[in-house]
Amino acid sequence: MRSLNDLTIQLYADGADKAGILELYAKSYIKGLTTNPSLMKKAGITDYESFAKDVLQTVTAKPISLEVFTDDLVDMKRQALKINSWGQNVYTKIPITNSKGDSCLPLIRELGQAGVKLNVTALLTLRQVAGVAEALNPAVPSVVSVFAGRIADTGVDPMPLMQAAGALLYAQPKAELLWASTREVLNLFQAQACGCAIITVPHDILAKAAKMFGQDLTELSLDTVRMFTKDAADVGFKL
Repeated sequence: MRSLNDLTIQLYADGADKAGILELYAKSYIKGLTTNPSLMKKAGITDYESFAKDVLQTVTAKPISLEVFTDDLVDMKRQALKINSWGQNVYTKIPITNSKGDSCLPLIRELGQAGVKLNVTALLTLRQVAGVAEALNPAVPSVVSVFAGRIADTGVDPMPLMQAAGALLYAQPKAELLWASTREVLNLFQAQACGCAIITVPHDILAKAAKMFGQDLTELSLDTVRMFTKDAADVGFKL
């Protein structure tokens, strides 16, 4: 394996920076894109629909996931149907619950039966994955986003859980398991090893992966020492 193009797992760029989205969309190793309201806030976006439709002028040939952002489940359905209408390549992101903890599974079932391509997001437990597996429409493409990085942040190895999540989706032939909340380049290979179909990767980690993947470790060690030496000289340290 010599480049990111050699990975069998699909890399999805995760971000809301328009320039970064369009640059990464053009890369052959990027198979899709995702975003969410928090990333949009960080990028300074204030008009959700205008931003989405602007990006969709260019992003037409690869899947892109756009998320609902209301707590009201009736309004969530309205938002989901509206987002779904924006393009054939659009997946509508629905959280596993709203912020009050109310289950979105009935809505997920209803939208799936209506033919809406879904990206069910913010899952962290196998019980949640099992519920989604039961609710999805097996005839409609879908993505199941398990936040492996957040699981790891709690001190739990996410790989066994992700393998088990994949097994729970066996009856959903069009559902793809996605490793979300990626923290480092190593996660790309962990996600691939445990059978995930997709991993979402922030723009900065994608840049690091493209630059550092496959580097010789001895050369990387030398580069590190050179960095220390240059920085000390630039500051003018003396002893």
